[in-house]
Amino acid sequence: MKHARIAFKEKLIPLYTDSSRKELQRYNSNFKVPVLVDGDFTVWDSLAILEYVSEQYLDSKGWPQDAKARALARSISAEIHSSFTSLRTELPMNCRKNISNVKLSDNAQKDIERITDIWRRCRAEYGAGGEWLFGQFSIADAMYAPVALRFAGYSIPLSGMEASYVQGILKLPNIIEWIEAGKQEKEVLEQYEVETTSGNTE
Repeated sequence: MKHARIAFKEKLIPLYTDSSRKELQRYNSNFKVPVLVDGDFTVWDSLAILEYVSEQYLDSKGWPQDAKARALARSISAEIHSSFTSLRTELPMNCRKNISNVKLSDNAQKDIERITDIWRRCRAEYGAGGEWLFGQFSIADAMYAPVALRFAGYSIPLSGMEASYVQGILKLPNIIEWIEAGKQEKEVLEQYEVETTSGNTE
């Protein structure tokens, strides 16, 4: 929404606290976040929110306009939304630290290989019109931005197109702002703090 310059107000609800369930109960989202409240309408689930914003505010241009590109973009967005459990578990989101020497399981490594394969395919087939997966920034890029932050934050070795794509994500003003906002939060979720093989963090 920030990328499309759609005005909104953000409400931060700390998770896993005594008040979390009470705060989230009003949204009827099964205590899940994010939640978008638009007037008297509420929608939750990140992909559903992106679809709604695209249709209501962007004339459905959140997706690529080419039918085949759009189908592929939807496919890879659904895949990142529902898959890659090992990567999510072993590389939890953490904007406060730069971590190296994380020992990954074979399944997590396969997740990384699958994601980079996806990026290469999208760029090769539909990315000629710009620097993003389908040329112009789309919902697919929004869905993969947190993965790019994980790759950078955990020092995952990348080269070529994959490395430049991650750097492109990191240079987005709204991503920079998002990271800085995350660093200002005081809560620490101990269950998602990752230990490294040599303790290297910054």
